[in-house]
Amino acid sequence: MIRVGVLGARGKMGSTVVDAVNNATDMEVVSALDLGDSLEALVANKAEVVVDFTTPDSVMANLEFLITHGIHGVVGTTGFDDVRIAHTKKLLAANPKVGLLIAPNFAIGAVLMMEFAEKAARYFESAEIIELHHPEKVD
Repeated sequence: MIRVGVLGARGKMGSTVVDAVNNATDMEVVSALDLGDSLEALVANKAEVVVDFTTPDSVMANLEFLITHGIHGVVGTTGFDDVRIAHTKKLLAANPKVGLLIAPNFAIGAVLMMEFAEKAARYFESAEIIELHHPEKVD
């Protein structure tokens, strides 16, 4: 069984991750944390991998905690620029046994739009693709 922690567990995507892990036969949620909860619960509950669906304001501190504690991560939180990526790479270089996946978008429509845009770009002088979220989206 893979021991999974979820950060942002009470949000829309975080709660979906909790449900998905709970319905999987090879994983179990050992920590479902949200704003105000201590990250130390991840260590205490021996999380092996953590899915982060928090906010751009908190994701970097979360990643630093995960990486320095040897916990693998999957990040669905947005807001990564070159500076954040460089800082994350530096943390990972100092902790080479930790794996981390930063997914810029988990929405299949958005992933397809990015792929289609790349293919179509050679045929157009300019184009614009807009991804629109619901008004209650946190970030």
